[in-house]
Amino acid sequence: MTGMLILVRHGQSEWNLKNLFTGWRNVELTEQGIGEARATGKKLAAAGIVPDLFYTSALRRAQHTLDLILEEMGIVNLTITRNQALNERDYGDLSGLNKDDARAKWGDEQVLIWRRSYDVPPPGGESLKDTADRTQPYFEAEILPHLKAGKTVLVTAHGNSLRALVKAIEGLTPDEILKREIATGEPVAYRIGPDGAMIEKVTL
Repeated sequence: MTGMLILVRHGQSEWNLKNLFTGWRNVELTEQGIGEARATGKKLAAAGIVPDLFYTSALRRAQHTLDLILEEMGIVNLTITRNQALNERDYGDLSGLNKDDARAKWGDEQVLIWRRSYDVPPPGGESLKDTADRTQPYFEAEILPHLKAGKTVLVTAHGNSLRALVKAIEGLTPDEILKREIATGEPVAYRIGPDGAMIEKVTL
């Protein structure tokens, strides 16, 4: 028996739309983001997927996305596990800043290094490596055992916390994961074997 892991980045948020660094700030979904979440719920329902367990971050935009997905799937009376280990990367001093304003303050090259290097954090914040260092152990301890047991698990989280998981699941290098973009509201699914290794990536 194989498990299935479905990862969903939250729908477009108000700060995504405004091109702001969000990190751990709590912001709402846009109308587009709500539509993206509902579309994913419809897609999962049409594929006949019925998750056994549900995980999300401690941030509102990911939680709201999961609520909308479940509403579209007609799933009620369930337990949702929320944990800040699945939170977005903390952008520290960049949080709340427009990306263009950040480039004007620190320079294009420095902001690019903070955004696209694997292990260089912005002031007061986390690198992608730092994010992986909290996200992957949580995944391995709390989620992977269920997948090994053949369960279907749905996780709604954030671009960088999900990239950290994708890196581990697909065995990607730091350079490879830096090039991987995860679109808002789009599900990424894997079949996981009893040994915890990826069997295949699933197209939904």
